[in-house]
Amino acid sequence: MKKVAIVTVAVLALGLAACNKNNAENNAANETAVENNAEYDVNAATNDSVNAADQALNAAGNAVENAGNAVENAQGAVENATTN
Repeated sequence: MKKVAIVTVAVLALGLAACNKNNAENNAANETAVENNAEYDVNAATNDSVNAADQALNAAGNAVENAGNAVENAQGAVENATTN
């Protein structure tokens, strides 16, 4: 939704800038729109990579916890086998 808003603002800025025939202002509006879109894309990519890293760390943590539980269960089975 943010990208749609940014693109809409950029299009409106370009439309208004085009009415004045001032090339310096048009160029500034174009540059601003490009910078805003680039910033949005970088932020989205950063968020995606952070989320992926978090998920990978959570999965690794869960795997370690599951392995620990398996070891505890095996120890319990050995204890039960030796006492019975």
